[in-house]
Amino acid sequence: MQKKFSYPIKIDELKQNEYTFTLEADKYELVDICSVLQVENVLQFKSTVKLKYNQREHLLKVWGRVAAELELKSVISLENFIEKYDVPFELYFDTKATYRDIKELGADINADIPDIIENGTINLADISIEQIALQIDDYPRAKGEIFEYQCVGADAPIEKESPFAILQKLKK
Repeated sequence: MQKKFSYPIKIDELKQNEYTFTLEADKYELVDICSVLQVENVLQFKSTVKLKYNQREHLLKVWGRVAAELELKSVISLENFIEKYDVPFELYFDTKATYRDIKELGADINADIPDIIENGTINLADISIEQIALQIDDYPRAKGEIFEYQCVGADAPIEKESPFAILQKLKK
């Protein structure tokens, strides 16, 4: 099954120019994004993505902004609420690197390691969806909702019985 919201870019077709792409999901693509993000509903999804390819260094810079309006279910009230996102992002891809190359660089945890491009193609829609997915709270709740709990029996005084009294009862 082919994804409805997709915008693949072949790296071989890029020149050393700066490119700007605007992606806006239609009502059918919103349903596709909703299933990917696993949220109640996606009301709006739009992104502006820019690319700059440096052929000499084999480095592709991808940056931009993603705006989305999602309907989420609160883990506290179990009611749906609307959350708006406006996320700036910046990524780097190494167009010649392999997983082996990246694994060797991975020894330094502080190193800024670029992502890998598989099959010579990146998908701008996937990159955009990923940026929103990274922002969604694992346990969403509407603004102002606070989880309050009350321990059952917390008000009743706890009577502690002496360990010697317990032993005395066992003796009888």
